[in-house]
Amino acid sequence: MDEHYFTPSPKTDDRRFPLRVSLAGRDLDLVSSASVFSGHALDKATAVLLKRLDEITQPSSRARILDLGCGWGPIALTAALTYPEAEVWAVDVSERARELTAENAQRAGLTNVRVIAPDDVPDGLALDAIWSNPPIRIGKPALHELLLEWMARLAPQGTAALVVGKNLGADPLGRWLDDQLPEREVAKVASAKGFRVLEVGPSR
Repeated sequence: MDEHYFTPSPKTDDRRFPLRVSLAGRDLDLVSSASVFSGHALDKATAVLLKRLDEITQPSSRARILDLGCGWGPIALTAALTYPEAEVWAVDVSERARELTAENAQRAGLTNVRVIAPDDVPDGLALDAIWSNPPIRIGKPALHELLLEWMARLAPQGTAALVVGKNLGADPLGRWLDDQLPEREVAKVASAKGFRVLEVGPSR
C-alpha cells in the first residue's frame, strides 16, 4: 500500500508550508505538510461538519471533546475556539499530524488542546462529544473496529458527530452504527454537498 495519511510515521518529505484558513470565525495563519489528510486546504467533508455544528447536540461549556483523526487540526481547533473552557483531545495515528495540530494550536493561541496518540489516551477518559471526519479509506473492517472502540468511550450523555460522504457509504454506516449501538439513537442530522452528518445520541 502506498503511504497515506493514516501511516503512523510517514517517510515522505516533511517540508512545511503555510496554510491560511478561517475557523470558528477567525482567520488563522497555520502550517501544514505532506502526507497529512487534505494538507493544502480544509477538505469538503470537514467543512460541511464545521458549518453544521448548530445542527448537532451542543456539548457543555466544559465538555471533553475528541477530534478522532485530527490531521492538521481543523476540527480540534474549531472545538477549542468555540468552547474555550472545554478540554479538547486531538487524536491521530500519524505522528506528523499530531505535530502539526500541536503547532497549530500554539499558533492559534489555544491552551485547551491536548494532542495525543490513540494508544496514549487515558483508559478512564469519558468523552462528552466526539467530532470526526473518520478515515473511511482504511477499509470497512478497520473503520468499524475503530468507531466501536471510540464510541465505547462516550459518557452516557455523550454524543458523536461523524461526517461521511454519501458515495462512501454514509447511509449504510449509519444503519450499522444504529444496529451496533442499541442503547443510543443514530440519526442523520444534516446533509450538504454529497455528505451526511451522522449523530450518535446519548444513552436512552
